[in-house]
Amino acid sequence: IREELGEDNPLSDADEYEKQLKALKADKETKDKIHREIERFKAMPGGSQEANVLRMYLETVLDLPWKKMSKDNNNMTHAEEILNADHYGLEKVKERILEYLAVRILTKKGTSPIICLVGPPGTGKTSIARSVARALNKQYVRISLGGIHDEAEIRGHRKTYVGAMPGRIVEAMRQAGVSNPLMLLDEIDKVSSDYKGDTSSALLEVLDSEQNVKFRDHYVELPIDLSNVLFIATANTTQTIPGPLLDRMEVIEVNSYTENEKFHIAKNYLVRKQLERNGLTEEQVSITDKALEKIIHNYTREAGVRNLERRIGDICRKAAREFLEDKKKAIRITENGLEKYLGKEKITFEDVNEEDQVGIVRGLAWTSVGGDTLQIEVNVMPGKGTLQMTGQMGDVMKESAQTALSYIRSICPEYGVADDYFEKHDIHLHIPEGAVPKDGPSAGITMATAMLSAVTGRKVDAKLAMTGEITLRGRALPIGGLKEKILAARMAHMKRVLVPDKNRPDIAELSKEITKGLTIIFVKDMADVLKEALVSPAPVSE
Repeated sequence: IREELGEDNPLSDADEYEKQLKALKADKETKDKIHREIERFKAMPGGSQEANVLRMYLETVLDLPWKKMSKDNNNMTHAEEILNADHYGLEKVKERILEYLAVRILTKKGTSPIICLVGPPGTGKTSIARSVARALNKQYVRISLGGIHDEAEIRGHRKTYVGAMPGRIVEAMRQAGVSNPLMLLDEIDKVSSDYKGDTSSALLEVLDSEQNVKFRDHYVELPIDLSNVLFIATANTTQTIPGPLLDRMEVIEVNSYTENEKFHIAKNYLVRKQLERNGLTEEQVSITDKALEKIIHNYTREAGVRNLERRIGDICRKAAREFLEDKKKAIRITENGLEKYLGKEKITFEDVNEEDQVGIVRGLAWTSVGGDTLQIEVNVMPGKGTLQMTGQMGDVMKESAQTALSYIRSICPEYGVADDYFEKHDIHLHIPEGAVPKDGPSAGITMATAMLSAVTGRKVDAKLAMTGEITLRGRALPIGGLKEKILAARMAHMKRVLVPDKNRPDIAELSKEITKGLTIIFVKDMADVLKEALVSPAPVSE
């Protein structure tokens, strides 16, 4: 009767599930549980709501790759060739992946590392994960965590709910079809929490190699082995990742690219990619090296290469139109011809000042899109001893300015400044650009130098930039983001850079290409800073 009415026959479906269960590579506990669910399914009327729920459940668990594994690539040379062919630079990431592969070959097992790539947008974090999967011959699955705020997105819903589904981890395993894929957890720093549960806490079990052998999804209700999965997470910053979650991951920083690195990436990868995308060949359109350098320096300002790729894409699209309209055979894009394709130069760098000035010092800053230089200005005028600060300074930066002023007041007698000077004068500290918010302690020594210069009337070396936190006693404390800051100093054509002495190890890690043309001077305290920065003798004080 059911067949005539066109209803599903649970017995024929159950037979199919039994067949799949026999072929399934899984342990006894899993098989027994699935078998019990199939027996329950047989006893249900075909068109009932519960039978449909159970049918979905059985299809999900039978689709999961319980013990099915893909064969990894065991050829280190081949893996290294793939990584180098796909990406320029990113040495630390490649090194760590090859170490993992070496351990895997020697032990035949080896626990998979849980790597977190942290760096600015456009530096190749997501694309290196795809490249690693190709090098290791692993299935690649990506889970975007940006904006997830429900724990059930990770762990799934219980079967009793209407429309219940497995979590994203189980869904990704099902999609991969093997139990040892490379799983990319994209934008792990954008995970949020609300009243429905803490998503980052749900990820703790997934990313703990001691616990993820028996990961339990609320929907599947069976232990799933995630220990063979190679997890790679990406983030723009570690500041928003909860401590326990960060502790489970091995953080590898993917820094901003230098102009030279960008040039090689553009020449070897991006130009070819954009030509193909726009239906052109290298014989039809060629971009000169000088033109590429100008695009990098004057048309883009970023840590990664996304905008650089967009600009190259703009050129290719305009060239494609020229081919069709003007029937040209070949187009050569030169440095002088860029304006025709990209318009006027978009980026201008605040270059080094021509002459030494009083109360103006060049500081170095780090932003999410790379390094920058800040021109810190201080004016002194008759008043009642107040310190005025402008330029959208954050609380930490304001405190740093107060600390700098207290230190300057304590050493002023050595510079022949009258005891009551600060009671009769106001100090105004300004950091352009006024519309850009700024914060952090690393401009401490810069603000102190600018204040002392303005108070004593002594000029500061215009070709000198500096970075470092200041203490109340004038010690220079270490800071972060050095690579980006040194690059910014080079862009602005600085000659010397003052860096806290405790940052020596960070400078030692930088390549010669980054520090080329710069003299790095290590300073322990403000006495060292002022000896290097102040150039002219002090005028006679009032």
